[in-house]
Amino acid sequence: MAARIDRLVTAGTFELDGGSWEVENNVWIVGDDEEAVVIDAAHDADAIEAALGGRRLLAIVSTHAHNDHIDAAPALAERTGAPILLHPDDLPLWKLTHPERLPDGELTDGRRIEVAGTELTVLHTPGHAPGAVCLYAPGLGTVFTGDTLFQGGPGATGRSFSHFPTIIDSIRERLLSLPADTVVRTGHGDPTTIGAEAPALPEWIARGH
Repeated sequence: MAARIDRLVTAGTFELDGGSWEVENNVWIVGDDEEAVVIDAAHDADAIEAALGGRRLLAIVSTHAHNDHIDAAPALAERTGAPILLHPDDLPLWKLTHPERLPDGELTDGRRIEVAGTELTVLHTPGHAPGAVCLYAPGLGTVFTGDTLFQGGPGATGRSFSHFPTIIDSIRERLLSLPADTVVRTGHGDPTTIGAEAPALPEWIARGH
């Protein structure tokens, strides 16, 4: 059976630099009826486990370590035995949320994660966070961008550990080079496509953050 993409929306808080905001997060599940990977275990381990429906969880992949993307990861890992994977540049952020529990493995640029006959390739895309990554699945015509690229522009860079010129470079060099019809599945909100976002790059740069 071919791999499919399931979307679960969970709700909770994003906390950084002394602030707290109510947010809804996309949890992406990629797999078939037998096995899956979870991209960003946000807020609700019970709901994510239910959405898995008994499938074998191969990995919990974290696009970055802001608390709203990783807060349910340890609980989900404990229940399923799946390893938590994170880019090492985001360990300082991770430790703000889970100081007593480190990730189980590293996401490195170019690493391939196989699930249900398809491959997810890790693209290191710093800017929103130092260890932010996207997961490109050419066989599914999609890229999971976390908070690097959204419908309408780049992820926020106004808080600690972020940098606007860096996220622009990441988007330009790593994402806008993908096929225009590639579906962009984001960490929050609705999907878009590479072709829909590419023309706005000069406007993003002019606007700055």
